[in-house]
Amino acid sequence: MDSAERPLRIPPEMVIYAEKHDIFHLIQTLVRNLMVDKPDDPIQYLINFLERDNVDVPRIILLGPPASGKRTVAKKLCEHTQAIHITFSDILKDDSDLTRAAQSYYDKKQGWVLEAIPKTQDEALCLQEAGITPDHVVMLEAPDVVLIERSSGKRIDPVTGDVYHVTFMWPESEEVARRLETPRTLMPVQVMSQKLQKYHTEAHALKRTYHNCLKIINADQPHVDVFSQVLNFICTPRHSPSPYTPRILLFGPPGAGKSLQAKLIAQKYGIINICCGELLKAVSADESHMGELIKPYLESEQQVPSSIVLRVLTERLSRMDCTARGWVLHGFPRDVEEAELLHKSNFTPNRVFFLEITDDIAIERLALRAVDPVTGEWYHSVYKPPPGPEVQARLRFNPQHSEAQLLMRLKEYWSQTVRLQAFYPQAVYINADQDPHTVFESLESRLVGQLPKVLSNQQTNEN
Repeated sequence: MDSAERPLRIPPEMVIYAEKHDIFHLIQTLVRNLMVDKPDDPIQYLINFLERDNVDVPRIILLGPPASGKRTVAKKLCEHTQAIHITFSDILKDDSDLTRAAQSYYDKKQGWVLEAIPKTQDEALCLQEAGITPDHVVMLEAPDVVLIERSSGKRIDPVTGDVYHVTFMWPESEEVARRLETPRTLMPVQVMSQKLQKYHTEAHALKRTYHNCLKIINADQPHVDVFSQVLNFICTPRHSPSPYTPRILLFGPPGAGKSLQAKLIAQKYGIINICCGELLKAVSADESHMGELIKPYLESEQQVPSSIVLRVLTERLSRMDCTARGWVLHGFPRDVEEAELLHKSNFTPNRVFFLEITDDIAIERLALRAVDPVTGEWYHSVYKPPPGPEVQARLRFNPQHSEAQLLMRLKEYWSQTVRLQAFYPQAVYINADQDPHTVFESLESRLVGQLPKVLSNQQTNEN
């Protein structure tokens, strides 16, 4: 076959690089900005854009009725993200229209939090025409009765501008409490009701405008809980249309349900289920050179050396089905050294899950399980007892599932877990002491959705 006509195979490291650096999102951002700004010199525009370091900074709009707690949430968001807090009064001070003033903040390199901007759908469309588009829009909501009560008890710190409340949010510092003032703009109930009515009229249109990046959060709860939900939302990247091939690692102690969950994932999403132990048995059963190397270890019930396991896995993961459809791997790596070998082989997972159960649950699940050698059916003394004494009499227990053997395997697993968790800091932890389908739903939600962003060490230390 002519070399020019041979099917093109993309090396796995190229896919990993593109995912790691979010190349698809970068190209999408470049094209979007080109279409919005329409520069005379597109090439120089792209060069200048790429030289900026604010391509992936927070762009947040925080909306809500009066007295919903927007100011408090916005200030805390800026403390956590290092973004610039922009209010309507800030824009008015610039003596310019909304879009030009907002654009001046947009050009800064820290990102921004727009508080109560835009107020109407027309303003939202003006921002969009100027290329000012948020990644996340948060809309706080609470009953009007609650908002009116909050408004009457609002107090302002004249030094910091922080907002407090005589009932719901009183400052801990006595010095701050002494200097609190009643806002000069404190509204009578009738005026507050009119403002709420006006807000509700515009809110429906704003919801439609930002429906693809909007999160509505109940503000009628402690401000700490409100902020926690807001922060969790803005740390979750928006769904990306970029190509995504699942490469999943499942960890967990014996009895956590790794095999079952891998089977469910593979069945639903059509990816390749690779159990390391089963793969080694399959290779040892053939008459290949690698099979002859593995067979003595399996027959003597010894661990197969990492170098041999890695060669087998590398060959399997390199096949076209794994490259095209993705894979879910369990049973390997067993320790950090094996994890490093897997990483150096360019088979880097993009989802890592730790299924968590206690030792008592693990022993209960496995030690009481037995198989009927006639039918091949599995039974459990507690969850699925045999149908009669005849079946009970012929059940066979796995010697590896004795309590002594399980305690030894559990000890070995936990001795490596802490280091493995440190090696995979983006791992997701799932409570596996639940119904299997509930566990699968938890896995699935993190499999199809974007993983939350992790704030930088600098941001964490400063807060």
